Amino acid sequence: MIVGRFAPSPSGYMHLGNASTALLAWASAKSRGGRIVLRVEDLDPARSRAAYTEAILDDLRWLGLDWDIRAEDQSRRGAAYREALDRLKEIVYPCYCSRDELRAASAPHASDGRVIYAGTCRGLTEAQRMARTKPPCLRIAVPDREIAFVDGLQGPYALSLRREWGDFIVRRADGVAAYQLAVVVDDAANGVTEVVRGRDLLSSAPVQIWLYEQLGLTPPAFYHTPMLLAPDGRRLSKRDSDCCLKDMRKRWPPEKVIGLIAWLYGLIDRWEPVSARELAGIFSWDRVRRGDIRLAPGLIEAGLAPAGRHVEDAEE
Repeated sequence: MIVGRFAPSPSGYMHLGNASTALLAWASAKSRGGRIVLRVEDLDPARSRAAYTEAILDDLRWLGLDWDIRAEDQSRRGAAYREALDRLKEIVYPCYCSRDELRAASAPHASDGRVIYAGTCRGLTEAQRMARTKPPCLRIAVPDREIAFVDGLQGPYALSLRREWGDFIVRRADGVAAYQLAVVVDDAANGVTEVVRGRDLLSSAPVQIWLYEQLGLTPPAFYHTPMLLAPDGRRLSKRDSDCCLKDMRKRWPPEKVIGLIAWLYGLIDRWEPVSARELAGIFSWDRVRRGDIRLAPGLIEAGLAPAGRHVEDAEE
């Protein structure tokens, strides 16, 4: 059975891009008689709010997106993450580098600006570690190896773990599990067989596939969907309240929002109201756009689709 999931972060109200990911994940699983897991990814206590969690769940219900399994929130999964770290202890090491030191380093950077860690602390002796006073994070030593897979939407993709990613953090200095570890442990525990998420996370998939391998787990299939971009090319942001679903609900019925998403992503030929159940009945990955989608100025404000072009394919 197909088991999909939606794993929102309660750091703000849902925007149209979040709703699109949830809808595509739900429709993909339901179109094949599958199930959906809902899991709240609240590992960041400084940004997570219970009020946002409730608002997200309410938005999902309003859209008609139900779930079959309500998984345990990540903030309660500490024991599972510690167990996984114990299984990885032979390739995990403490890192004492500060953010300022990483920024100042002449290490290569990924296309998203992330520093590719050079393994500075990998070879420290026990005496050198004992001399450090800063609480360390934990990193995992990756091999000089390329991981390739076929994404269900974007096609073949490959990444060199050491040259393009580097030793990554699996536990933060405050003792909280890092995203890459937590998402692998939780998706495996929840029985997830299909991960649908934004294309901005495509480069994470090879890293996570390798981590599944180290833990003796079977990775899911991945589908990385186009990003919805603001008219100026920015990614939609919770922080900037871009296309906030909370505000859209004041003027639009759910079928109109679902119809907009389905039209933007290529599942229907024109913008018209459609329910989540109706969309699941016609869903096919063969029809979903691959390239990012830039919203035309005034599209959301118009509230309807007047004549003219209102969505632009961004460059892939």
